[in-house]
This record gives sequence, C-alpha cells and structure tokens, in this order.
Amino acid sequence: MSADHDPGGRPDYAARRANLRNLLVENRVDALLVTDLINIRYLTGFTGSNAALLVDSWDSSEDRTVICTDGRYITQVGEQVPDLRAEINRASARRVVQIAGEWQTGRVGFESHVLTVEQHRGFEGLVTGLELVAVSGLVEQLRMVKDAHEVALLAAACAAADTALATLLERGGLRPGRTERQVARELEWLMFEHGADAIAFETIVATGANSAVPHHRPTEAVLATGDFVKLDFGAMLGGYHSDMTRTYVLGQPSDWQREIYDLVSAAQQAGREALAPGVSTRAVDAAARSVIEAAGYGELFVHGLGHGVGLQIHEAPGIAKTGTGTLLDGVAVTVEPGVYFPGRGGVRIEDTLVVRQGGPELLTRTSKDLTVVE
Repeated sequence: MSADHDPGGRPDYAARRANLRNLLVENRVDALLVTDLINIRYLTGFTGSNAALLVDSWDSSEDRTVICTDGRYITQVGEQVPDLRAEINRASARRVVQIAGEWQTGRVGFESHVLTVEQHRGFEGLVTGLELVAVSGLVEQLRMVKDAHEVALLAAACAAADTALATLLERGGLRPGRTERQVARELEWLMFEHGADAIAFETIVATGANSAVPHHRPTEAVLATGDFVKLDFGAMLGGYHSDMTRTYVLGQPSDWQREIYDLVSAAQQAGREALAPGVSTRAVDAAARSVIEAAGYGELFVHGLGHGVGLQIHEAPGIAKTGTGTLLDGVAVTVEPGVYFPGRGGVRIEDTLVVRQGGPELLTRTSKDLTVVE
C-alpha cells in the first residue's frame, strides 16, 4: 500500500466483535460460526483462504472466541490476529464446531447463506448438545456502516482511481483509434501506479453502440470521433473497493448526446441529494428514476440506482425499486443512473459516497461535467 494512502493504525476488531455479540444476544444464539472469509476479515483482519471463526455471545474477555485455519497460515494468523486463540486444522469449520461442543455452547448460529447443506448435515452429528441455528446477514448488517478506518481506505481507493483517470486523460489515452482493451489496460495499470493493490472489478470501457450495454466487457472495438465512451472502473486498496463511472464524448457532442447526458446528470444529482440517514433505499432510487421517467426515458434506465460498497464491490444495501430498509449514517453507497439506447449509445454517471447527516460525503472527485475529448 502506498504510504500516501495508508490511513495508519489497526482497525478495532475487538469492537466489531463486541457489536456482533450484541446482535447474537438479540437473536438468541449463544455463539456464531463464521465461515464467510470476507466476514472473518472484517471481524479479525485475517486474509487467508481457509478459516472459520467462533464468536461466543457472552465472551467479553474473548477467552472463548477462536479462529481456526490450516498449516499454511501459522505465521500469518499469528501476525494478523494476535489477540485471539488460533487453532490449526485443515477442516477449520469442523474443528470450530467441535470446540463449541466441548464448551457446551448451546445454540450455535451458522451463516446459512454460506454453509452448504452437506456441511450442515455433517456438523449435526459431530457433537451432542449443540443446536445449530440458521442465521443470515448479521455480520453484513454491521459491515453496512463504515467506521473511520474503513472510510479512509475507501477514500484512498477512490483517490487512486481519480488520479489514474486524470493521468489517462492528460496523456491523451482516450482518443480515436485506440481500442477499448487498450484503454482498459492502461487505466488499470495507472491505478496500480497510483497506489492500488488491485483493480476492484473488471474494468468497463465501452465505445459507440457498446456504451448502451450496461456491463459491456472491453473488446477490440475502436474508439471513433462522435462516440460516447463509458468508463466504469475502480481500485482496491487495503481490501476496500472504489466504484466510479464517467462518460465522455470524442469530439463535439450532437444534440441528442447533450440531451441524454444532461438528463442523466440531473438524475444523478437528485439521487445524491436524496441520500440521508432514515431515508428508504426505494425513495432514493425513486428520486433519480423519476427525473428520467418524467423525460420519457424510464424504460431505458434498466438497473437499480446503486449499491453498498466496501470489502466487496457489491454489498448491502441495494438501492433500487425493490430495495428494502432505510439508510444509516456512515453507509457507503454508489449512485449510478443510466440511460441506454440499444444500438446507438448510452450514458451512466456514478459516484461512491458515504451517507452523512447534513449531506453525503463524496469520495469520487472527478468532474461530472460533460467533457469533450478532442
């Protein structure tokens, strides 16, 4: 990680586990078997590819909170999780269930969206005295609200992407005659040069008619004067993802391009301004969607307005017509309306923001003005 992007310090993993214990008590489970590796990273800092974690709901001293991994990670687990007991066993989840049985834990929750039916059946007969209880989304519920360390990493990832795009434009990397793949690969390399640990997802570069495909994959299509060029990309830094979309015009825009760009820009602004604690995700989607629908193009806005972002590029909450729940202070989300004319071209504008009292905190800083690239 670049020193310029390092927020410093270590996240308060113990506080995160304490917050989880409160949820376990509310859900009347005595312990939680955590097998989702992203959730384990959030709760402990461990980044290996095999692990299971047992969190006891009443264990404030954490004497009965244990992480298990295999022999490849003996050194790593000691360095990354120095504050918890570590077990070394290839069958990590199985070993953690055995420990819960030894402690006569009682009702043990398991992540039902992660654990397979076969694993569950195997655990049921492993020890006596345990009741395995399906729970889902408890850690994800905590992950929605970002702490200061997480916001710093998100901001650093966004800065790496912003700077990479600025460098690409300064170099003349977005010009007629180049292919989508050439632009994508250069943009990705520039994110590495400006501090990214990895790309957040497969970069989208879509020119001309391809810009009307929401998730187009770069091809050998050649950028041409008069095209919309849509760039949807992000950097990953310290495990956290940025997400930004900008749409440019190669040469002077036509009237229809100006009209659609201005419309999407107005919808995106409406969506951003609707972000506030206590507002329903459906209402945020409606704030942006209604702008596009009023112009007669509602059927050309074919996806949700946005999504949560953090340790995963897509995480809760979803902001869409079918969204549920309300926003909380500190939730990181994207706002990304689009209008797409099949066979002709499309526009999407996207930012990453953090919901705050008094107005959202904007993390992606690249200008959203209609930019003509000559």
